[in-house]
Amino acid sequence: MATDVKTGTATRRNKHPHDDAPDTRDAFLRIAALDECAEKARLTDEVTRQWLPLAHRLAAKYRGRGESLEDLRQVAALGLVKAVTRYDTERGIAFASYAVPTIDGELKRHFRDYMWTVHVPRRVQELRGRVRQARQELAAAGSANPSTSEIAAAAGLTETEVRQGNEALNSFSALSLDAELTVGEDGRSLGDTLGSPDPGMDRVVDRETVRPRLCRLPEREKRILYLRFFRGMSQSDIAGEFGISQMHVSRLISRSCERIRREVSRERVLQPVG
Repeated sequence: MATDVKTGTATRRNKHPHDDAPDTRDAFLRIAALDECAEKARLTDEVTRQWLPLAHRLAAKYRGRGESLEDLRQVAALGLVKAVTRYDTERGIAFASYAVPTIDGELKRHFRDYMWTVHVPRRVQELRGRVRQARQELAAAGSANPSTSEIAAAAGLTETEVRQGNEALNSFSALSLDAELTVGEDGRSLGDTLGSPDPGMDRVVDRETVRPRLCRLPEREKRILYLRFFRGMSQSDIAGEFGISQMHVSRLISRSCERIRREVSRERVLQPVG
């Protein structure tokens, strides 16, 4: 069968690629002639229902890619509605020829915009598709494990682009942190292997911040702070070492700490932004 370019229907002269293509010639002409009204809406719904088998076939091509067939059919039906609504009988294009890329584009946008767990730029997503197709073609030709250069030649890409596409192949979905590890039998999850913030890092930052201020203290105060905070000595033991009262040691520590605190705060205020 052949397709009437004005109507999107099949004739008996040659085989049509869609054997169940409905005869919607008159319906499309009537839709084009009507203003917005209940009759136009009814005809549009009827034409859409007649072309649903086409949409379902296109949806089936994307099975096995992480989305249920029912959801894929809903996306394809949305693309079909757009095709029916936007189809212009005056342009001389068969409806099937217009509807197929419209529905297919809607399905591809669905995967691009909603199915990627990790955000990947559109260009890299396209590289993923070309690398995936090249792998399939090479596998069909007998190359089960093609090299990067072979994939690049088959896809018309550079080896760098192939590597980017290969990386994107692993970005479509992500493991849950609750996923159990396959190695070992201790029942640990992936999340159990992740590190956590080390409080010691904050102490390193604090020490490096106060180091130059400590160096500017008088030798006695510097020694007292060292014994108290780095050696862990009590104020009484420090007082005995210096031959002064424990109360005096306490005042020296408080005064020295306050001095360092003021200097740090003042330098943070004066530090230029950016």
